[in-house]
Amino acid sequence: MTKLPSHLRKIGQVFVDESMTGTPIARRVRERLAEGGRADIPWTVIPPDQDRVVFDQGDTQAIYLKEYKGRFLRFCPGTRAYHCCGYRIIHIGENCPMACSYCILQAYFQDRVLKVWANQDDLFRELADGFGADRNTRYRVGTGEFTDSLALEHLTGYSRDLVHFLEDYDNVVLELKSKVVDLSWMDGTTRTDRVLPAWSLNAPFINEHEEFGVSTLTQRLEAARTCAEAGFKVCLHFDPIIRFDGWRDGYAEIIDRIFDYVKPEQIAYMSLGSFRCMPQLNPIIEDKFPETTYIYNEFVPGLDGKARLLRPLRVEQFRFMVDRLRAHGMEEQLYFCMESTEVWKEVFGYAPKDFGGLGKRLMGRGFGDIGILSKI
Repeated sequence: MTKLPSHLRKIGQVFVDESMTGTPIARRVRERLAEGGRADIPWTVIPPDQDRVVFDQGDTQAIYLKEYKGRFLRFCPGTRAYHCCGYRIIHIGENCPMACSYCILQAYFQDRVLKVWANQDDLFRELADGFGADRNTRYRVGTGEFTDSLALEHLTGYSRDLVHFLEDYDNVVLELKSKVVDLSWMDGTTRTDRVLPAWSLNAPFINEHEEFGVSTLTQRLEAARTCAEAGFKVCLHFDPIIRFDGWRDGYAEIIDRIFDYVKPEQIAYMSLGSFRCMPQLNPIIEDKFPETTYIYNEFVPGLDGKARLLRPLRVEQFRFMVDRLRAHGMEEQLYFCMESTEVWKEVFGYAPKDFGGLGKRLMGRGFGDIGILSKI
């Protein structure tokens, strides 16, 4: 019997669209729940005329294997007011089984239903039409925008399926961004040059007090080392960077620890982003995480409608982290997620336009051929 990972042990119900009951995803989820000793979890088939489910059973979570009828490939929901990294989203599902106090998904999806798009044939058909239309157009894509790329991998095998499907597309590089460790997607993979395993990192204090149900920082760094040793370039993300008492020591510690596991040349890129939130997120944090205090820092409204830490305070943290990372040999791997030209210049001394645009740089780093012009 294969025990379920700790972050999946609150699942107590499965819903499945009637049209999806015979899909590989549905069969796999049922089999793996049974293998994990949870064959007793009730399954409810959703009729064709019902578009959503309502589930409210305290701390218990539900999985909804749904026939998704929207677009699977979409643009990152950035704003022109700040520099966006320009990657594309492969939309595979919504919501997350972990509980991080700062997570914006709490405001997007105010329920405990983990949605998985089970109609993979439709997904692969759309991707084939998009990626295959012009093999000279390159795509840097990821699945970790509206869900965690690997949180449900133990049950669904979704990333493994996607990695294998994309092996035929030289013009696509896939980033798998997560806060848990599940490397089962690596089985049988031959294209180490087209997958970017990625993990979010934070100061140890934030990991211990604001992230729940996730893998430890050590586990994530060990996984990054495993992938790097197997030939993959890895990505690391500090987003959100949070201001708290002792933040300098905390972020210095985790930055220094990174290079005990991977070398700068094994890192494709690393993002830095300050905590920012929509107005409706604050009351959710106050209610669900009453001991959290960082939301009472000095914030101002941003041009995207989200509250941001006061600019001098953001710049202070950014400078500290960039200086520390530069001391370890990092430079072109670093970028800001959703920051202004002015902040770029204050911290880095240059702006994205000075090196041809952020999307172009990250495309080159993702494909490992810096300097090649790419359509983005």
